[in-house]
Amino acid sequence: MFSFKDRSKLLNICNSYSFDVLVIGGGITGAGIALDAASRGLSVALVDMQDFAAGTSSRSTKLVHGGLRYLKQFEVGLVAEVGRERQIVYENAVHVTKPEWMLLPLYKEGTLGKLTTKAALTVYDRLAQVQKNERRKMLSAKETLQKVPLLKEEGLLGAGYYVEYKTDDARLTIEVLKKAVEYKAVCLNYARVTGFEYKGAKIVAANVRDEISGEQITIHAHQIVNAAGPWVDEVRKMDKIHHNKHIRLTKGIHIVIDQSKFPLQQAVYFDTKDGRMVFAIPRDGKTYVGTTDTFYNDDPIQPVATKEDINYLLDAIQYIFPKVHITSSDIESTWAGVRPLISEEGKDPSEISRKDEIWTAPSGLITIAGGKLTGYRQMAQTIVDKIVKKHRFKHASECITKELALSGARGLNSLNFKDYIVNKAKEGEMLGIPNHEAKQLVERYGTNVDEVFQFARSVIDNSVSLPIALYAQLLYSIYHEMTITPSDFFIRRTGYLYFNIGLVERYKITVIDLMSNIIGYSESEKVFYQMQLDQFIDEAKNQTM
Repeated sequence: MFSFKDRSKLLNICNSYSFDVLVIGGGITGAGIALDAASRGLSVALVDMQDFAAGTSSRSTKLVHGGLRYLKQFEVGLVAEVGRERQIVYENAVHVTKPEWMLLPLYKEGTLGKLTTKAALTVYDRLAQVQKNERRKMLSAKETLQKVPLLKEEGLLGAGYYVEYKTDDARLTIEVLKKAVEYKAVCLNYARVTGFEYKGAKIVAANVRDEISGEQITIHAHQIVNAAGPWVDEVRKMDKIHHNKHIRLTKGIHIVIDQSKFPLQQAVYFDTKDGRMVFAIPRDGKTYVGTTDTFYNDDPIQPVATKEDINYLLDAIQYIFPKVHITSSDIESTWAGVRPLISEEGKDPSEISRKDEIWTAPSGLITIAGGKLTGYRQMAQTIVDKIVKKHRFKHASECITKELALSGARGLNSLNFKDYIVNKAKEGEMLGIPNHEAKQLVERYGTNVDEVFQFARSVIDNSVSLPIALYAQLLYSIYHEMTITPSDFFIRRTGYLYFNIGLVERYKITVIDLMSNIIGYSESEKVFYQMQLDQFIDEAKNQTM
């Protein structure tokens, strides 16, 4: 059950039963905890006040990476841990994660020299246990320019060349949640925790308001886990306990430019003039660049890119790619997100550790804060190990997520996925979907593309006013991915708002009408969701500043 049609039934289940674990937060951290616990045989509920992955987990640089830059901060343990996890995340979800060779150009005036970079990448390969065919290479200046002719030539010494992993962060989160649901976890978006109930000094339940219907329920659980990302401190305040540690929010933004303006074919990780590191990554005919790293004190629910943020990245592009002349008018879309980091007084945003920490309150509330997308599975295992030990859950098995294929990845691996894409795309073509679009669907949904194609078949004799691929994805997301609002679909289920904003503007009204017919929006809801989507479009296009 992972459809809007099951929502009232799921709310009733949550209100009627006591669970082993209740997870607050439907980002990648909470999703990982739900999957780990449910796959061990524990009963699990998960709630999020927004859509799944609506916070940090849909606003990252979209890389499952080993944290090479953390070697500069001597965080050897962090690099080793997330580097090893990187391969696990990839093999368990090849349809949402893929290897991406990264070029690290080296300049005379840069922060890294050839020898130090070679040494760092060698250490990185060993710490991260990088497989042989993906180990680092060192390139000459000539070889570097052959790969990226757009690079600044003056002072170029060469480059390091190593593998990172590109992902769709929101879809990774959704696939983890769908796998948790396969193991009978109950997962609800738009369900806000409003307070806790106690037995003595211990928390035994959470009061939850359904943001769609307004219904109030109470979810009882032996263990409640606070994995609310930027909102972990807000959840902890409901516990009415004074805490000496807190999180510090930093903001990062990204800009998206069409490759006709920025024809980058090779991912680049480069130094800025002020010594920060920024990525420029090709994706789906676009190039996206980011991220910034500044302290953030405003509401984390919908951060936006400011002109100052954008100008910083434009300057960075001009500095390292002087042959490319990008202005703000060339930017098609932007996104901004906040990172919930453990507060460290006196440190700049880029210096604050990305390590996760687990705090247990006297009430029993467990909070996890910090951490990285790459390490989500290991963080979840650590949390659930702690829960099983604390409550002596004899029915809990050992952790199995290290080799557990996510939803859409069963039977797929790094060796057979390319052939699978080619063969499955032919099925899509027979349904009238252009080959390149059919391949994109297979890459996005993996083996779940069979259900997507099934929805496509339903339009052969019934004309719809949407492209077949868009229509099929919309229905699949409604019936299999708990999509409730148009923004859920265009932002987190498909990423179109960032990487194909023209499509969103072209079909938004048709999509809203179709969703209204299926889900049953009231007229006021329909108006609200259209206004909400228009606001997100304006923010992505940076037209609200």
